[in-house]
Amino acid sequence: MNYEEKYQKWVSKEDLDPSLKAELLSMDETAKEDAFYTDVEFGTAGMRGILGAGTNRLNIYVIQKANVGFAKYIASLPDGKEKGVAIGYDNRHMSYKFAIESAKVLATYGVKSFIFESLRPTPELSFAVRYLKCAGGIMITASHNPKEHNGYKVYDDTGCQLLPEAADQVVKYVNEVDDELNIKVLSDEEAYPYITWIGEEVDEAYYKEVMAIEVNPGMDKNDFKIVFSPQHGTSNIAVRTCLTRLGYDLVPVLAQCAPDPDFSNTKSPNPEVPSSYELAIKKAKEVDADVVVITDPDGDRLGVVAKHNGEYVLMSGNQSAAVYLEYILSQMKEKGTLPSNAVMYNTIVTSDLGELVARSYGVDVEKTLTGFKFIGDKIRKYEATKEKVFVFGYEESYGCVIKDFVRDKDAVQAVLTAAEAGNFYKKQGKDLIDVLNELYAKHGTFKETQIALSKAGAAGAARIKEIMDNLRKDAPAQIGGVKVVLAEDYGNSTRSDGTTIDLPKSNVLKYYLEDGSWIAARPSGTEPKCKFYFSIKGKDADDAAAKTEVFQKDMMNIIGE
Repeated sequence: MNYEEKYQKWVSKEDLDPSLKAELLSMDETAKEDAFYTDVEFGTAGMRGILGAGTNRLNIYVIQKANVGFAKYIASLPDGKEKGVAIGYDNRHMSYKFAIESAKVLATYGVKSFIFESLRPTPELSFAVRYLKCAGGIMITASHNPKEHNGYKVYDDTGCQLLPEAADQVVKYVNEVDDELNIKVLSDEEAYPYITWIGEEVDEAYYKEVMAIEVNPGMDKNDFKIVFSPQHGTSNIAVRTCLTRLGYDLVPVLAQCAPDPDFSNTKSPNPEVPSSYELAIKKAKEVDADVVVITDPDGDRLGVVAKHNGEYVLMSGNQSAAVYLEYILSQMKEKGTLPSNAVMYNTIVTSDLGELVARSYGVDVEKTLTGFKFIGDKIRKYEATKEKVFVFGYEESYGCVIKDFVRDKDAVQAVLTAAEAGNFYKKQGKDLIDVLNELYAKHGTFKETQIALSKAGAAGAARIKEIMDNLRKDAPAQIGGVKVVLAEDYGNSTRSDGTTIDLPKSNVLKYYLEDGSWIAARPSGTEPKCKFYFSIKGKDADDAAAKTEVFQKDMMNIIGE
């Protein structure tokens, strides 16, 4: 069906949700096309989309359809129905409703569910899957997206987001649903026997594991102050509980602690956006804090601001992870606890700095595609073979995991690591920026930035495809006046030197430059954006910044933007 036919089908349904019916009736032609020209699809982190009416929106009918696919997948697994599915949800509009609806659809297919009694961070959902020995998990969240969005992420029995092969099976079942508006779902009373509510027991087990990640347990925490904001999201209780129990002086930004779906007291819920730190930095100045930490709404990403020479300096995800690595690995080496076969994981669009830090301690480094599920999969494989021992995993987008009792990004663990590292280095007369600068002096100065071209709707999707197709057909020979010495096409698994890429196919292009810099292009798997990643190596910070400006301008010229 074309978008007009889909629209007519929805608007003609007699018992359609009244709020969705009203929205449909108010749509102009452009809005109709955008709402129905396609279906919300599984990307690198499940489904995300704008809340509202239509097949290209998140609503009760699209959630039911997705859950039919996941329920059939779980039911096909050995003891899948009995092991069941753990379900978590965040603070967003419709999150609780979508969680309950997910449980009811699962129950319709005889699958048990274990639902958190209130909102919880995404990493705790991953932990719950493992702790309860479930066959899978569901997290209702749109992570750091704007308030108009929500989303749906699915997990396997290890607490890792579904890998492509399993996700493809779910999508196959989803596509077998003929009519998303007429899915049979058990009533509340009929579904109730299949549902178990979970809470404090899982919380305490998770907190215990988080608090045990300290590298230097018992370190004096006097004279070290942390300002914390959950950005109206899910990590408030978990972070404050763990750090307070460990004796940290943690000052919350109270105006951002309430789980507000409208994110009323923050300019952005995304730690990658500098304006999201405004209230936290204001509080830090009031109390003279050493470190500021903010999580995104679902508690899997962490942003860090460090006090340096009297100023509060924002660290990128690449920078903070490199400092975490330096702290963890240096302390493990000093204590004699660093395994000889240790391995660290990051992604193909992550800065080289963390890799250089890891290798300086004899730690192997393996890269994955973007998407933390690929890091979780690496952890699983070596857990089985014992060939290597996991010590750290991270993405450039402010997400990392320190200990693998969680198989997704874990900002609660990251808060504790940022606090412990900051406290440790302060006792040496240094701050986190000092440590970062030491790493630059040792390994080279890198500046990592992104350009994210927002291209919404059908025309936007076509433009993103055009950009990638043009780059693929005509790879640049130089960027910013610097020669491209190697080009990688992860969609074709090929390199320009004739070698092949041993990773699953993905729509990513990467260009390595003669000066040690690289630039990558990749459509987002969760938002209508085409992302360009710049990892620029310079003689010093000023040189790297100047070169970055040149490279960014030329790359946009190359693609015609």
